[in-house]
Amino acid sequence: MSVLIVVDNPKLWPLNFPDTEVVLGREYLTNSRFVDEKRATVFNLCRTQGYQSVGYYVSLLAAARGHKPLPSVTTLQDLRQSPIVRIVSEDLEALVQRALAHIKADRFTVSIYFGRNLARRYDRLCQALFNYFPSPLLRAEFVHVDQWRLHSLKPISSGDIPASHRDFVIAQAKRFFARPRVATRIPPRYEVAVLVDREAVDAPSDERALLRFVRAGRRLGLQLTMIDKEDIGRIAEFDGLFIRETTSVNHHTYRFASRAAAEGLVVIDDPTSIVRCSNKVYQAELFERHGIPCPPTLIVHRDNTDKVVPALGLPVVLKRPDSSFSQGVVRAEDEASLAVYLAQFFETSELVVAQGFVPSAFDWRVGVLDGRALYAARYHMARGHWQIQQSEGPSRRRYGKVESVPLDAAPAKAIAVAVRAAGLIGDGLYGVDIKEAKGRFLVIEINDNPNIDAGYEDAVVGDGLYQAVMQVFLDRLDRQSRRAHDR
Repeated sequence: MSVLIVVDNPKLWPLNFPDTEVVLGREYLTNSRFVDEKRATVFNLCRTQGYQSVGYYVSLLAAARGHKPLPSVTTLQDLRQSPIVRIVSEDLEALVQRALAHIKADRFTVSIYFGRNLARRYDRLCQALFNYFPSPLLRAEFVHVDQWRLHSLKPISSGDIPASHRDFVIAQAKRFFARPRVATRIPPRYEVAVLVDREAVDAPSDERALLRFVRAGRRLGLQLTMIDKEDIGRIAEFDGLFIRETTSVNHHTYRFASRAAAEGLVVIDDPTSIVRCSNKVYQAELFERHGIPCPPTLIVHRDNTDKVVPALGLPVVLKRPDSSFSQGVVRAEDEASLAVYLAQFFETSELVVAQGFVPSAFDWRVGVLDGRALYAARYHMARGHWQIQQSEGPSRRRYGKVESVPLDAAPAKAIAVAVRAAGLIGDGLYGVDIKEAKGRFLVIEINDNPNIDAGYEDAVVGDGLYQAVMQVFLDRLDRQSRRAHDR
């Protein structure tokens, strides 16, 4: 993929290194060479980026040509809407106050070059603003009345860079463009970002599994690049996003998914799947409405706590709506513990999911992607515990045995109910947890972004599991590319 730096005056951008071309704005708009170029990253540094200006059309036509513009038209429009700037100011309030606490004046301007500032003390603030509004060159103005507030945030052109800043800007541009790339003889067809947190205790894929995803992608012409939560401002550079972190709505994973979807990337898991899988209350209502077999369930609020035991008996399982990885899930053995747990859960949520306890030696986990079963496994309970995972502190977990089985050896009814239940969520990547009780298969919950670890979920399918996931990415990217070219 070539890198184009689009400017008003090429003489004002003295940056030249391999695979980078400096282009005049009007030339990018009118030269058929750029119309025909299939893949390019476009850094739009034009002076005018308002509605229907040269800079606006550079970003707009870049998207139409299948190029990756930075900033995107969405970012340009967001920057023009002052209410959005005010919302961002509120979200970043604590960071703004800390960063500017030493300033004595009532106005302060910060230049943001590829997410950085000459003064390193402002780097966190600059990176945060860049992540909200990914644009290579920005200028933020803050005013102080009762406290510091973001007054304006505007993109600037290469001509707006003071001479004393130019060397720093060039250094930051080189840093920004130096994203590690996989050396291949044949350029990749598409680039996919993989969001990971290598420090997470409960990461959904270990390092060996991530490497197998990379290799599977490479065989299909996909280049996978690992990114972390600091890289949200770079999303527009990619064609797809594969989230390999534990997701949550009130979390950066949801912001990544939403930003990527807004930029037109193929996203697994998509923001809708994250919303639906992150809330057990939603799933309980969904299962009841569509007749998905599940344990006896009651949505509990402060006014119906007396109905839990008569409806479900004891022991009873209580789930915080946003629980995951067995966290936020407890078992009340008696009415006294039930009252204590409910009081704790009601401190953070108006609703709690209560389910009748279904004892079992293991849960079935069926992985589903794009409406098809990928793998099946028995997740055994942790030794001496009633769940597949037992927490032993903030950084220690104890797990039960994972026993992968061929799909045709797993119960056909379990596979069928898993695929049907997952289809109610969407066409993403899901792990459907199922208990077998007296010949019935009961859906416990559906998780987006399920575990795929080397030697466990892939023990039967092998590399075919990774290949299948990457093939879905490729198919969706190809469909999206055809639609773009047919318009």
